[in-house]
Amino acid sequence: MYAVILAGGGGTRLWPLSRRAKPKPFLPLLGEESLFQLTLRRIEPLVPAEDVFVVADERHRDVVADQAPQLGDRHLLGEPFARNTAAAVALAALTVSRVDDDVMVVLPADHYITDPAGLRDCLTVAAEAARDGSLVVLGITPTGPETGYGYVTGADVDESPSKVRRVAQFVEKPERERARELLSSPPGAWWNAGIFVWRRDAVLDGLERHAPGLVSTLRRGLEAGEPLAAIYERLPEVSIDRALLEPASLEDRVRVVPADVGWSDLGSWNALQAALAQRSQSADGVVAVGRAEDIGSSGILVHSSAGRLVVTVGLSDTIVVDTPDVVLVCAADQAQEVRTIVDRLAQAKEIDHL
Repeated sequence: MYAVILAGGGGTRLWPLSRRAKPKPFLPLLGEESLFQLTLRRIEPLVPAEDVFVVADERHRDVVADQAPQLGDRHLLGEPFARNTAAAVALAALTVSRVDDDVMVVLPADHYITDPAGLRDCLTVAAEAARDGSLVVLGITPTGPETGYGYVTGADVDESPSKVRRVAQFVEKPERERARELLSSPPGAWWNAGIFVWRRDAVLDGLERHAPGLVSTLRRGLEAGEPLAAIYERLPEVSIDRALLEPASLEDRVRVVPADVGWSDLGSWNALQAALAQRSQSADGVVAVGRAEDIGSSGILVHSSAGRLVVTVGLSDTIVVDTPDVVLVCAADQAQEVRTIVDRLAQAKEIDHL
């Protein structure tokens, strides 16, 4: 078994802390270690460092080397620019030299899990299920009808001890009423956390059949010794879910392993506020990182990395982020809109703030 860590996410919803030079995976959001380092540490008892490979933006090579010196340079696959997860997975499958039937575990670098031992147990079950060539997804036990996540629905109830289920379909970010229907309809639905387990030959075979242009372009370019940037220019920008798992599920090749492991993608400031409040057992939901003083607020996050004292009085459900060059103040329930600001700054070529 070997692991491929996808560390190419931009984390734009955690702007202005997450920036192009040092995006979300490499930030210490929940303590001294970055999310990337926490990902490496939680899988280490299952997959040793010599079997771990990282796909990240080439610009972050030094950051990866600094945060994970145990890996070595040959374990970093640098992308010239992002082409979504299908390209990243295909690059790893083609360039990491492993035997065809070796099991590959694919994990995002920027997620938070409170039960790492439970995750390793689920990965072990998934690896066994993948031995026959199945493509296996870890399905996170939902806590409610969230609309920001993709869903995996089960095709049946497997009474075997492993609880591995056949997958009926993938549903991408449904409306709230549709999400409620998915959760209430047997045999159930799970959040798709982007954690996958499959044999190397199975994922390559599936991509060759369902996304032949991607694999053939990448393979031919690599064999011809082309610069990776030139190859990537010709690759489609598509997720591994859309390129492979959705069509493969129609062929009964995809399985899901339910995983109740305390997962969060920390995909927004209010998600981070919730995680920090839980860790600190804050009764009023007031969470502060850095220098801060508060009177009479509830459900707020104050994140100060500029060294200034941030004072809040009588706020509720609010995010305050103070960095050396940007101050963000937003309602917690509008935190997803931070991405829109990042898009505006990019269009205006405000490069210094990105």
